[in-house]
Amino acid sequence: MQNDKVDDVVVVMVPLPAQGHLNQLLHLSHILSSSGFAVRFVGTPSHNRQAQVRLHGWNPEATSKIHFQNYSIPPFPTPQPNTNTADKLPVQLFPCFSASLHLRQPIYELVKELSVSWRKVIVIHDSLMFYVIQDVSSVPNAESYCFHSVSAFVLYINSWDRAEKRPFVLPDGVPINDLLRGGSQVLVPEEITEFFKLQQESRKRNWGNLFNSNRLIEADYLNILAEEKLYASENLWAIGPLNPLFLENQDSEILSEIRHECLDWLDTQPGKSVIFVSFGSNTSLCDVQIEEIAIGLKNSNQKFIWVVREADRGDVFVEAEDGLRARLPDGFEDEIVKEGKGMILRDWAPQLDILRHPSTGGFMSHCGWNSCIESISLGVAIAAWPMHSDQPINAILVTRILRVGLMVGEFGHEGELVKADVIENAVRKLMDSAEGGLIKNRAEELSDAIKKSVIKIKGGYGIENKSKTEMDTFIAHITR
Repeated sequence: MQNDKVDDVVVVMVPLPAQGHLNQLLHLSHILSSSGFAVRFVGTPSHNRQAQVRLHGWNPEATSKIHFQNYSIPPFPTPQPNTNTADKLPVQLFPCFSASLHLRQPIYELVKELSVSWRKVIVIHDSLMFYVIQDVSSVPNAESYCFHSVSAFVLYINSWDRAEKRPFVLPDGVPINDLLRGGSQVLVPEEITEFFKLQQESRKRNWGNLFNSNRLIEADYLNILAEEKLYASENLWAIGPLNPLFLENQDSEILSEIRHECLDWLDTQPGKSVIFVSFGSNTSLCDVQIEEIAIGLKNSNQKFIWVVREADRGDVFVEAEDGLRARLPDGFEDEIVKEGKGMILRDWAPQLDILRHPSTGGFMSHCGWNSCIESISLGVAIAAWPMHSDQPINAILVTRILRVGLMVGEFGHEGELVKADVIENAVRKLMDSAEGGLIKNRAEELSDAIKKSVIKIKGGYGIENKSKTEMDTFIAHITR
């Protein structure tokens, strides 16, 4: 239901220019625009195009309600991803992050301009974009809200590690540091550490914190974070899941016109028989690891859809160089297609559409938070294969606390080669075992509860989901 007070409030979205970050704030933009808000989505022409081209799960006409505000930044290098590095961090994106700091002045000028004709300007920014929005605090009728693209559990564990002398102990009695390489602090290289430091040094007045999460998933950690020194004087809302959970008939009809061929293949498969394999937009695997995955999937005798693609660069529209695309074993793709065992996708995949398809029964994932929240909310159990950053901690939440997934390899061995037999066993266990059945049942039960915790709202284009309380409270707050 539209709030009459939204007519004189404009929302400015400021994402970090990386796919998992762009995606979440674009989902939030849809929900707010469907609630009547005017929304400005700020970015470079390339990254705004990336956000729109890769949007999936929504009626595509919905983007017409969002104004994409394009600003140029200085040219930056777009190095190829390094498939041979052990830590798998997306260092190829760091030059883009640094260049994005030049958005500071344009964003300030935009907010100042909007403040003249709108009663209130609400800036919602990625937690890694504090530097570029810091001048917003000088505009009297502007407020800024920090959107966290990571889980509350990750922030909680990091704050615990700083404040407590004893390690955090999981419900099964295992200290979390026993599972994590280098302890519970997220490990990043020096150059990105400096970028993080700059964001925190630029943190001025923050009116509140938003999480793409749900209290059915992370209530304990959200509640404790709300009492932490950094957040205690600020509001906190868990407004997720932001990805759409429901489809109306008209949405299905429109989406069918641009339907990906993999969905037609899924239509021919038995219910919950297919495992979706994708390691996100920022991870590249070496040829040896790709071969092990191929053998493991083939030997598991389970149907699969596998996304085999080069990781994103700072500009995703830069063509991959010849010879750099991932190589599958000779004859592998022809064989699995001929035998009807699976599909190989080499470009962008419609992840949400695949996850919510009734033939999908599992998701082998890197455990980026965006993928976790999508899979959890849609009731798909996870075969966790974390690579870097916050992903190992997310994998612990998925496998050891929520118990809606299992590990592919071992905790603390991120970056090491995972052999085919380990992959085969993990796939078999998740897709075709009593233990896997229990995991999948828990995933479905949690999804059902999450769906009951949101309401369908009729937007200008189809149906979106909105938290019954948290989103309403947030909207009431910014329109007060």
